[in-house]
Amino acid sequence: QVQLVESGGGTVQAGGSLRLSCAASGLTFSLFAMGWFRQAPGKEREFVAGVGRTGPFLRYADSVKGRFTISRDNAKNTVFLQMNSLKPEDTALYYCAAERGFAPSTAKMDYDYWGQGTQVTVSS
Repeated sequence: QVQLVESGGGTVQAGGSLRLSCAASGLTFSLFAMGWFRQAPGKEREFVAGVGRTGPFLRYADSVKGRFTISRDNAKNTVFLQMNSLKPEDTALYYCAAERGFAPSTAKMDYDYWGQGTQVTVSS
């Protein structure tokens, strides 16, 4: 069965950095666009960043542009999210998701598989 396992979350002070990883198994990783979403308490799950099948196609939410970088390693079936200049409003549960398609959608309904999430907490 398909598994997406996130890691790398934690607690960091504002201005700090974290690197999230998502290891995929049970699917042909190179055939899926990958995305990161986040959900804060009491809020809807929102798109953060996405990467196309082969990497060059990138998409970011306006709120993280210039601070977050998504990348993937198809040889290791892993997608990453480098988060710099973190702000308290970035605090959320971060989810990795896989979508059958070339380019990453910003709509959560388009994604086929989801991980369990990793918590990111940014203190002020």
